[in-house]
Amino acid sequence: MENVAGRNLEKKTMAKKENNVAIPPCCLKARSFDPEAAEPPSIVVSGFFSEHQSSSETNGKLMYFNNPMWPGEAHSLKVEKILFKDKSDFQEVLVFESSTYGRVLVLDNIVQLTEKDECAYQEMITHLPLCSIISPKNVLVVGGGDGGVLAEIARHSSVELIDICEIDKMVIDVSKKFFPQLAVGFDDPRVQLHIGDAVEFLRDVPAGKYDAIIVDSSDPIGPAQELVEKPFFEAIARALRPGGVLCNMAESMWLHTHLIQHMISHCQEVFRGSVHYAWTSVPTYPSGVIGFIICTTEGPPVDFLNPVNPIEKLETETRHRGTLKFYNSEVHKAAFALPTFLKRELCLHSA
Repeated sequence: MENVAGRNLEKKTMAKKENNVAIPPCCLKARSFDPEAAEPPSIVVSGFFSEHQSSSETNGKLMYFNNPMWPGEAHSLKVEKILFKDKSDFQEVLVFESSTYGRVLVLDNIVQLTEKDECAYQEMITHLPLCSIISPKNVLVVGGGDGGVLAEIARHSSVELIDICEIDKMVIDVSKKFFPQLAVGFDDPRVQLHIGDAVEFLRDVPAGKYDAIIVDSSDPIGPAQELVEKPFFEAIARALRPGGVLCNMAESMWLHTHLIQHMISHCQEVFRGSVHYAWTSVPTYPSGVIGFIICTTEGPPVDFLNPVNPIEKLETETRHRGTLKFYNSEVHKAAFALPTFLKRELCLHSA
């Protein structure tokens, strides 16, 4: 299966090779993306925020404005009021009040979450892995500076330690001010916050420390490109116990099958347990869907399709964020049902 996936990836992406590894086209664009190369267009025009990608060619070099991940598309939200706008050491941070989705968090002109539909992402990226293993105790979150994943992990009373490694403190501070219902996750006494680079953090983590690792990362643009490469997955696998679970944000099936192939190919080489793809619907993300790669290290087998730690049982014990809005055991199972075209593209079967 790995060889077939590799051949399909090489044939369909026609990407150049670096160190004998085919690089997906959007990753190649991301590597060449220079946010300082030109002044991007205004992000709020006529009262609307538009998440889009555009480009221009100067001296034979294609320059991208905002994001090279989804060319030719735009999604607009009506802006009632801009609440915050500033630039951290890493990115531009924007918060605005929309007319239909509540407050919206935007990083470098890319919607990260809205109050209306964040539940579909936060609940799924958290409970798909944690409801698939018995009594998870030690959990690491990579990224997730808004605190939403932390708040969802808090529903699991078996968890004793929640490490989070977030590179941008401004995201945390902004979330605490404008999204307190998410940032409440930082108040949990089990949470240990680490501000810094996740790749460096993982180098110092003892082998086998975590039962589960959740990578709530941004799109693989610039420095985040490292988070879809093999060395990062190797560091993740080393930090997981035998039978430990990784849940990694993995883009849209409609826009990025080549990138998903790229990530799955690495994970199939690194994770000796199993590798699966799941998905959920998030209206304000490009194409309206987002996916997750879910892997296990070699050890006790994990049956993702039939969660052994059902959320319905846990909800009677803890309600840190109130009643769940999106996730349940039926949705969990359905998330692994893949459309025919995606199974063909990824050379995968449903879990």
